[in-house]
Amino acid sequence: MTASGGPGAEHAAPTLDLNADLGEEVTDDAGLLEVVTSANLACGYHAGSPEIMRAVCEGAARRGVAIGAQVSYADRAHFGRRRLDVAPAVLAEQVADQVGVLAEIAAAAGVEVGYLKPHGALYNRVVDDPDQAAAVLAGSGDLPVLGLSGGVLLEQAAAAGRATWREGFPDRGYTAEGRLVPRDRPGALVREEAEVARRAVRLAREVDSVCVHGDSPDAVAHARAVRRALEAAGWLLAPFSSTG
Repeated sequence: MTASGGPGAEHAAPTLDLNADLGEEVTDDAGLLEVVTSANLACGYHAGSPEIMRAVCEGAARRGVAIGAQVSYADRAHFGRRRLDVAPAVLAEQVADQVGVLAEIAAAAGVEVGYLKPHGALYNRVVDDPDQAAAVLAGSGDLPVLGLSGGVLLEQAAAAGRATWREGFPDRGYTAEGRLVPRDRPGALVREEAEVARRAVRLAREVDSVCVHGDSPDAVAHARAVRRALEAAGWLLAPFSSTG
């Protein structure tokens, strides 16, 4: 599944999703829920708690924001950003646990978990590691999958008949191979608001969703700037359920 081709395409108004990571205990969840159309919600393994998940789900229900399970390695001490070698069977169980916890909380708030997105080190790992990617898919039922274009995770999900959504990061640097620049290297983070917004507009034609990271002090301001720029460029922002 892909977005509708961009402004000027010969069909209905082009739609695009705008997502951010919520529930990470360093995020202005309420502020981001006013801006984004999809919320990747931490499920407790890298950050978050049942109380935070419940609050975000309730806020999302009021605003029509889609909820996704942001699954991670079990690594709260390092915010899920440390590469871990987890046996595929164990990782599948951990993913299933995270999705299950969030699904129960979401249902009580009147919403459903609409998709899956890995976090941090796991996100980058499943771009190229077929065993870890298969484990993430095995633990997540038939949920649609949000991930990096050209990665193994999306390829495997599509081969299994699951919906896939490509995302781009206007606030992150990319390598020549289309991977994200590691955070400990120069050029990994784009911090200037206007540049983030410009990059979002450039990315929009290539992806189904634009992601603004929620764990920076300027997250809400960046998300607002990105939304304004995308709408000015002719995009209609809507959650995944409306962008097929």
